Amino acid sequence: MEAVLAYLRGGIERGDYAVGDKLPSEVSLAKEFEVSRSVIREALRGLQALGLTVSRTGIGTFVTADGPAENPTFGPYSARDLFEVRRHVEIPVAGYAALRRSSDDLDLLGHLIERMDLETDNTAWVALDSLFHITIAQASGNPVFGKVIEEIRDALARQSSFLNQLGDRRGRSNVEHRRIVTAIAESSEQSAIDAMTDHLQHVEDTLTTIVRPGHAKDPNGDE
Repeated sequence: MEAVLAYLRGGIERGDYAVGDKLPSEVSLAKEFEVSRSVIREALRGLQALGLTVSRTGIGTFVTADGPAENPTFGPYSARDLFEVRRHVEIPVAGYAALRRSSDDLDLLGHLIERMDLETDNTAWVALDSLFHITIAQASGNPVFGKVIEEIRDALARQSSFLNQLGDRRGRSNVEHRRIVTAIAESSEQSAIDAMTDHLQHVEDTLTTIVRPGHAKDPNGDE
């Protein structure tokens, strides 16, 4: 998928595919790269998330810009929408979870990070990632927080998949998730807040690196 996406993105940015041009069909690209159509569809979704193309059902995929959007979209929400909400919700939520979590919450969070460490399938890992963040919201003891994360769950999953495929985020996320859970288990409100803040900053930096290479800090800068 990464190879297909890099090839198509490069072609668009070089002008091989001009704005308004229709990209080759899924069948043609699958034959050219000797991959399945599902791989091609993932690459095309990546282009759309970057703001480079639009897909028209039954017609094809068309180039809409010669460079990636600074604010890509994931489902109905933009990256900026998601980051604003996550900073104002998930950071304090982690602190509340550290103060209010139950033993069952800790057991589930421990189980999730163990499964994520072992998971090799990206789709399955993304599903676990969504559940991880929802579980922290539920551990806060405030059901409204859980509802907020549920509302953006699909967009978060799309963004997570995008970052894993183009930014190699999965391994680093596992480390960051463990730090969050450790702080929650220790009932350390400030440590949980700091760990979630670092996690979200690394996610945002990785997205910026993908969209605008050279304009973001090293996502591992303070690791």
